[in-house]
Amino acid sequence: MRSSDIGSDTTATAQPGSRCGADRGSVTAEAAVAVPALVVFTMALVWALMAASAQIQCVDAARAGARAAARSEPEAAALSAARSAAPPGAKILLGRDGDLWRVRVEAPSPGPVTPSLTLTAEAVALAEDAVGSGET
Repeated sequence: MRSSDIGSDTTATAQPGSRCGADRGSVTAEAAVAVPALVVFTMALVWALMAASAQIQCVDAARAGARAAARSEPEAAALSAARSAAPPGAKILLGRDGDLWRVRVEAPSPGPVTPSLTLTAEAVALAEDAVGSGET
């Protein structure tokens, strides 16, 4: 064995034009594809969280309006109670159907570019003036 052979490793050094040299830009290309995909995915998650929050606000607004109407408060007060809990741009419908007060809240989904998605919630409450007025 010659002294020049000691410690020489032919697999550790890359020759020009070898496979190792051809893979040099692959990490950059993969990152160029992966980073925009991760950004889009993150934006979709944020939009979904905002839409879920707005849906919860719609449910809370419908409940608050139905409760206020069931307590025999004026319709303006019931609408105000619902409007205070509703997300921005919500449409609130209040109506009585027999002994029941129905409140429906509709709001556009939040975000800079909103898909055609309308968030809705409905709550129904028994009117207090109807309690105990039935036949026994």
